[in-house]
Amino acid sequence: MAEKMIPYVKMKPMNKQDLGSIEVAPEVLEIIASIAASDIEGVASMRGNFASGVAERLGKKVHGKGVKTELAADGLMIDVYCVVDYGVSIPKTAQKIQQQVRQTLENMTSLETQEVNVHITGIQFENQPASD
Repeated sequence: MAEKMIPYVKMKPMNKQDLGSIEVAPEVLEIIASIAASDIEGVASMRGNFASGVAERLGKKVHGKGVKTELAADGLMIDVYCVVDYGVSIPKTAQKIQQQVRQTLENMTSLETQEVNVHITGIQFENQPASD
């Protein structure tokens, strides 16, 4: 089978001196966004897929789970899928996630995001262990 080409995100140099190009893999952006979102108070966990759940059960830490990135003509679009704690304000928590992800990506990569879409996939109750 042919391997799928990963479209790298090209970054613009911060100064006028052009030494070459800088390309960032989408997985790097997903990891940055996932860590930024999980640092928000009220976020219980990030939603992963079946493969990331299996990898975590086998002992591998999956940092980029719960985040999808898409580079379109309009700009960088990020989708964040997470589970929130019971009792938190969902709109306020979602807004904090949007602000934190946008700010962290801009600080670390100088990339501006067009959209940060937050998808709340569940609510974590106090006596339940976190699950995917």
